[in-house]
Amino acid sequence: MSIKVAIIGSVGIPPRYGGFETVAQQLVNCLENDFRIYVYCSRRYYKKSERVKFHNKTRLFYLPFNALGFQSIFYDALSIKHAMLYAKILLVLGISGGMIFPFVRLFTNRKIIVNVDGIEWNREKWKTFSKKFLKFSEYLAVKFAHAVITDNPAIYDYIRNQYGVDAHLIEYGADHVGPKRFEDIEQIPQSLINVFSQLQKKKYACTVCRIEPENNVHIILDAFSKMTSQILVVIGNWNWNTYGRNLKKTYGNYKNLHLLDPVYDQELLDSIRSNCYLYIHGHSSGGTNPSLIEAMYLGLPVVAYKVSFNLSTTENQAFYFENARQIIDLATYIESAELERYKKKMLEIANRRFRWSKIAEKYTRLFSELVKK
Repeated sequence: MSIKVAIIGSVGIPPRYGGFETVAQQLVNCLENDFRIYVYCSRRYYKKSERVKFHNKTRLFYLPFNALGFQSIFYDALSIKHAMLYAKILLVLGISGGMIFPFVRLFTNRKIIVNVDGIEWNREKWKTFSKKFLKFSEYLAVKFAHAVITDNPAIYDYIRNQYGVDAHLIEYGADHVGPKRFEDIEQIPQSLINVFSQLQKKKYACTVCRIEPENNVHIILDAFSKMTSQILVVIGNWNWNTYGRNLKKTYGNYKNLHLLDPVYDQELLDSIRSNCYLYIHGHSSGGTNPSLIEAMYLGLPVVAYKVSFNLSTTENQAFYFENARQIIDLATYIESAELERYKKKMLEIANRRFRWSKIAEKYTRLFSELVKK
């Protein structure tokens, strides 16, 4: 009989938000023939007509809570409680549900795996109380999980040094993306027709991220607002918080800055990214950021914020910045031959490390090992 695995903590599938959703989707794609998989989804991200019972062979459950922010605590806890009724393995993406981990470990025979993502409590967006709660939740999740997954060597070292736990290093894949020419896109949304027309004629830089302070969108926009001859495309959830709304208000009228809402169509998103001459990655927290390795797999030269996570992911082979002045200097003075060399470096690393078949094999081994214990 196939091992039953519940995937908990993402917004759901098909992907509607970020990295964990891509993980859930790709694990389903790779493993649903070998495991019976169940995925928990946040109802608010899917219209009623979109809430199907099955995605291919995978059973979907929809909960009324938001998978993000404060409600994620209840979202994860309810998902875990429900999943214990039938699943042998609970794969929890994130540490929000850490409060319920001791109960699962001590009073059931279910195996619980947590992917801790980054150092969530250390993100700038959280206030003092939230930071303390998330730090405690991280402690419970790491200490009471049967296995801990980290997606980056720097996070692996943090977990080992902080808690004395040897985690499983399992990164993300990126080969679900692929280069796309603008002319290959058959249907362009009305809201993007004018933007596409401009991007086909001129070179531009691009970034895709959640619009949050730790992703340093303010630094990136400040730099390109001072280079009016350089076009920048930023794709993100501008209306999610005050930070995003303020940035859009401040920079929304610059003719060289295109501040686009989230693009969930994979081919459309790939076409925008794969045709840029420079990819800017501003994430300063988290581990291996999916948007970064996707850019690498597309063969884009990367300018990344200089922190240990990004240095590890790019193997110190990208361009790096810590302030707006450095972005301006890089965008102004990088020569074409140098860009080509860095494209090849990024693609070589991505091909070697970030393929979903390799990632799925690691999850398969981990699931099988836990069931035998």
